[in-house]
Amino acid sequence: MADAPAEALTVGAELTLNLGGQSLAGTRRIALLVEIARLGSITQAAKAAGFSYKGAWDAVEQMSNLAGEPLLERSAGGTGGGRTLLTPRGEQLLRNVVLIQQEHARFVERLNRQAGGLAGDYSLMEGLAMRTSARNQFAGTVVSLRGGAVNDEVELEAIGGLRIVASITHESTAELGLAVGAKAFALIKASSIILMADMRGVRLSARNQLKGVVSRVTPGAVNCEVVLALAGGGAVAAIITNDSAQALALEVGSSATAVFKASSVIVGVAA
Repeated sequence: MADAPAEALTVGAELTLNLGGQSLAGTRRIALLVEIARLGSITQAAKAAGFSYKGAWDAVEQMSNLAGEPLLERSAGGTGGGRTLLTPRGEQLLRNVVLIQQEHARFVERLNRQAGGLAGDYSLMEGLAMRTSARNQFAGTVVSLRGGAVNDEVELEAIGGLRIVASITHESTAELGLAVGAKAFALIKASSIILMADMRGVRLSARNQLKGVVSRVTPGAVNCEVVLALAGGGAVAAIITNDSAQALALEVGSSATAVFKASSVIVGVAA
């Protein structure tokens, strides 16, 4: 029996856009933006792009945080109800992404034309990707760096002028090459955030106190995720118990403040 012909080696590459060392948009997120622009509804776009409703909002909020301004806006409803549309920044991003996709496709096509005969010489290796479980990711610029007796205090300016303060070791500051003007990103786990509904007469030692309006409450069996829309278009998510959410009367449209310590912030830079 004749040997089966060797399968042709083909090159495939998924397009991802990174900003500040964090993934801004991959294939699925790009598809989500395309569907939002086409359908004018994040609910319908989520279904078309294979996202859950919550997953779609999570993706858009993270992209907006990293882009530095909102990518979506809601228009008031008429007889047909309200619509969810891309902002001018979102439309610009989508136009640029389409151009990049076209160039990317041509590049991969050229690689495939040159890939004949390589199968016998090279084995395929899976790419390694670093992922983080931190729900809140903000790209920004170091605007202040103060050395202390033990740790350094790093202040980042992120989306909409948002200021985030982190406390890290001298060694970490040096290893990351942090200096005023450097690009960096801040990671904060949702479980590290405390929500307060009324800050009147309250003084806290926590350096980070972000005021916002509740945009989503997603209850679970014991805990719930509460997302605050921040001034300037950013968003921050917190995980609290269902009992706490009820005690604070947190619901869409209510005001709240996200509080977290500087030591709860992880600072990173692009490799």
